[in-house]
Order: sequence, then structure tokens, then C-alpha cells
Amino acid sequence: MKRIAVLTSGGDAPGMNAAVRAVAKVAMAKGIEVFGVKRGYLGMLHDEIFRMDGSYVSGIIDRGGTVLLTARCLEFKDPKFRAIAAENLKKRGIEGIVVIGGDGSYRGADLLSKEHGIKVVGLPGTIDNDIVGTDYTIGFDTCLNTILDAMSKLRDTATSHERTILMEVMGRHAGDLALHACLAGGGDGVLIPEAENPLEMLVYQIKERRRQGKLHDIVLVAEGVGKVQDVEDYMREKVSTEVRSVVLGHVQRGGTPSGFDRVLATKMGARAVELLEQGEGGVMVGIENNQLVTHPISFAWEGTRKYDIKKDYELAVMLSK
Repeated sequence: MKRIAVLTSGGDAPGMNAAVRAVAKVAMAKGIEVFGVKRGYLGMLHDEIFRMDGSYVSGIIDRGGTVLLTARCLEFKDPKFRAIAAENLKKRGIEGIVVIGGDGSYRGADLLSKEHGIKVVGLPGTIDNDIVGTDYTIGFDTCLNTILDAMSKLRDTATSHERTILMEVMGRHAGDLALHACLAGGGDGVLIPEAENPLEMLVYQIKERRRQGKLHDIVLVAEGVGKVQDVEDYMREKVSTEVRSVVLGHVQRGGTPSGFDRVLATKMGARAVELLEQGEGGVMVGIENNQLVTHPISFAWEGTRKYDIKKDYELAVMLSK
């Protein structure tokens, strides 16, 4: 394989730049020409494809976001637009592409591979940690640490004013961020979409803590559960303590990637190039039991997740009592 391309798609995640850098530098070291695609599939459709050199990826490993930019592209669901995008790759002699993004990005890559014979390798770039076939996604660790920093700051206010603070965090339909933040940050409760989340139990725990003399709480609420304001309204009627809700929002997406995310992204990016060099395609790279693994790219939505989130949820509930 002589020419490959790399793109970032979907929501940005810290560590994407590290993955882009690794793909470019490893490919160049192997004598493979590398092209960047601006704005994901939208840029592929609009022919925003350029040849990359070493200077383009120099100094980006510690930057959040994505230097290649990212965008949504609803047109890519239409076969005729995918054909245009594929032709923009083929006219440059691009035989393979590395797609860094979530499961929606993987689906687009899978269609490119099946319909137009382009070799694709997917790298899991999303803060949500919601891709089957990998224990961790690029950006999850950095986002988790951002949440932990916010928890520490909110705890100061919660303690000073004797409040219960409900903190809504991202994760889409997955509760990983909320659950890991509760475990790592000493949270006083957690609500995730993978569990029943009885609010009556949370109310009971808060009342028990007040009886024992604790005067503040930080409760993690995954966005997949529903609106945190609804939880706040319910809690206000059930507990005597003051209740406030905080939506952490898009600050979770940004920031300098952690060392873990940089190393993970770098190893995955290098592995993606190796797979394309070997003629592999239609696959995703993941990490399981601290080892890089590959699966068919469709495994991201057809496979079964190995992580037992309910077990960790039970632990978090036990520790928050």
C-alpha cells in the first residue's frame, strides 16, 4: 500500500491529535504517502483532502481537539454521496484510510469498505467509552480527569454551604464516565442508564448521611439517565438539605490529553498503519487486558461488551453509603 489517508469524525476527543500524529509519522517512516481529510466525511465529500508532511503533525501530541477538524455529515448516509467521497480518495490513489471516531464513524467506514473496496481501519476516538471491542477509548481518561477536577472544586462549595450537588456528566448512552468519576472521586451517589437507579435509595442514603453528621454530597448523573433538572426537582421534595444541579457540559471534551490517552492513541495509530501495510481492512483496533486487539469493524455494534459495569455500579453504591 503506497497511499493512505486519515480523518477524525464525530465528537472531538483529547488524544485524537496524538493518533493522527502516530498514523502520519509511522506511515512516512515506512515510505507510505499520507493524506489528511479535513472535517471528517464532510471534507471527504467536499474534496478537502491534502497531502500531509512531518511539519503538519509536529507539536500536536499535547493539543486537545483535532487539527483535522470534525463535522457531522448526514449526506454520507446516501450511497450516491458515499460514491462521490470514495472517488475523491481513489483519484489520488488512496487505497486505505484510518478513521478516528465513534461507532457512527465506524459505520461510515464499514460502508466505504464494502461498497468501494477501500481498506479501512477504525480507531476508537470518543470520550464516552461506549465502543464494543475495546476496554478504553481515546479521550476517556482525559475527560475523566476533567470531571474529577470539577468534583474537587464543587466539593468545596458543597461543603461550605452544606449542599447536595447533582453533577451531570457526558457519556451519551453509556454510564462509564459517571461511574468511574464516582469511584475515583469519592462520589456520594451515581445514576447511570445501565442500572435501575432508584431515586428512593439515593434519598435514603442522603438522609442517613445527614443523620450520621455528613453535611454535603456530590452525586454523579450520567446524561443518558435523563435531565438532571428533573432529578433535582424530585430531590428537593424529599430531602431537607439544599439541592443544586450542575451540567458540566462541553468543557469535558477539551484540554490537554493525559499521558494515558497519548500513549494509547499513539500505539493504536501505529497499529492501524501496520494493518493497512499488511493489506488488512474492515477492522477496528482496540485494547483489551492491556493488549492491542483487532475486531471486524462491525463488532462495534454487533459484538458484546466484556466490561461488567453493573459490578462496578454495585461497588460505587456500597462505597457511597
